Amino acid sequence: MKGNKTVVLFLIKFFGSYLLLFLLYSYYLDKTQNETAPFACAPITKTVAEQTKYLLNIFGYPTEIVKDTETTAVKLFINGEFTAFIVEGCNAISIIILFIAFIVAFAGKFNTTVLYILFGSLLIYFTNILRIAVISVALHKYP
Repeated sequence: MKGNKTVVLFLIKFFGSYLLLFLLYSYYLDKTQNETAPFACAPITKTVAEQTKYLLNIFGYPTEIVKDTETTAVKLFINGEFTAFIVEGCNAISIIILFIAFIVAFAGKFNTTVLYILFGSLLIYFTNILRIAVISVALHKYP
């Protein structure tokens, strides 16, 4: 019986925290993203695009970003050539929400849990920026 209680508690903590974070993120998207004309992407997606541009410029790839006028995406150009769309799904927030839900479900000491959430989320976020940059360069060099 104790084993079932542990599993049920894990599931409640996981799905409860996931649902709460998902609803908060959905509310954020609803308030900041416009899916009809004039289209506007969420600020976090624009920030991811800007940071990807910055990283690519550091590595010698002249990069520009332009808000798409027909979707909620940001267009990424390398050397003036359209390379990729950066959309809401590219900002890693959904993955970070899933990560946080698992950490909360496995939570131990409060300070340790907060540190795992903080550093894990930052690692996921910046790895995602690097991922977008690498994919963009690959698409640019090998269309």
